[in-house]
Amino acid sequence: MFTTRLMPTRFLRLSLLADAAASGATGLLLAAGADWLAAPFGLSASLLRGVGLFFLPWAALVAWLGLSAAPPRNAVRLVVALNLVWVAESALGMVLLGATALGQGFIAFQALAVLGLAIAQATALRQAPRVEALA
Repeated sequence: MFTTRLMPTRFLRLSLLADAAASGATGLLLAAGADWLAAPFGLSASLLRGVGLFFLPWAALVAWLGLSAAPPRNAVRLVVALNLVWVAESALGMVLLGATALGQGFIAFQALAVLGLAIAQATALRQAPRVEALA
């Protein structure tokens, strides 16, 4: 069976590695600082910690793709799709979670950053040459 892999361009690598770095840093901040951030953000510490702990393996996966010699095209497409889902969930969270102005600002800032990364990744994905390889 053949699977389409990519010859990653510098732009694709950088967009994936920037996502991994931002996700990892945000994950550490939220996981380690959940108790401290809960009141100023108007969100529960368990929610913040859970999101932070989710980000850590996500960051590792995206970093692996960014460092891969020939990442699977569909895996990169999935990263783009899940980033867009995250943006939509963030918008929904701003409406439903009752965060403070600071919490709303944090949610909006990270959602816009993720949207920018998804756009960069989608653009880089279209530019990356495809290579057929054995699965």
